[in-house]
Amino acid sequence: MSIEVLNESGHELDVSALAALSRFVMDQMRVHPEAELCIKAVDEETIAELNERWMEKEGPTDVLAFPMDELRPGLVNEEPEEGVLGDLVLCPAVAARQGETAGHDTEAEIELLTVHGILHLLGYDHAEPEEHKEMFGLQDELLVRWRSAERQQ
Repeated sequence: MSIEVLNESGHELDVSALAALSRFVMDQMRVHPEAELCIKAVDEETIAELNERWMEKEGPTDVLAFPMDELRPGLVNEEPEEGVLGDLVLCPAVAARQGETAGHDTEAEIELLTVHGILHLLGYDHAEPEEHKEMFGLQDELLVRWRSAERQQ
C-alpha cells in the first residue's frame, strides 16, 4: 500500500501516525494492498481556495476528498481492485477548532477527518439520512477499532 502524507500546513502533524491510521482503515475496508493514497495537510487559505474551486463553497473546510479510480471496498468473497484511491486534503487549523468545540484534541479530530475522508474516497456519502447513519456509524466503528488496536501495542 502506498500512502504519502505531506504536511504543508505549518502545524505540527505526526505523519507516520496518520499513515498508519490510513493503512489500518484501508485494510479494514479491504482496499487492495497496492492501492495508492495521498494525504496533504494545508493551511486555511489553501483549503479555502480548493473548497471554492472544486466544491463551489466559500471559506476553509476541514477535509476534502478527491477520488481517483473510484475504488470501492472489497467484499469478503471477492478480490479488491488495484488502483489509486485518491487524495485527501486536511486543514489542521480547522481541525483544531472543531476538536475544541467537540471536546477532544486536534489529533483525535484529524483522525476522525482522515477516516471520514477515506470513506468518501470509497464512495460513502452522508447527504441522505440513511447514508449519514451508515457512514458515520462505520466511521465511529473504525475509530474505535483503531484506538483499541493502538492501546494494545
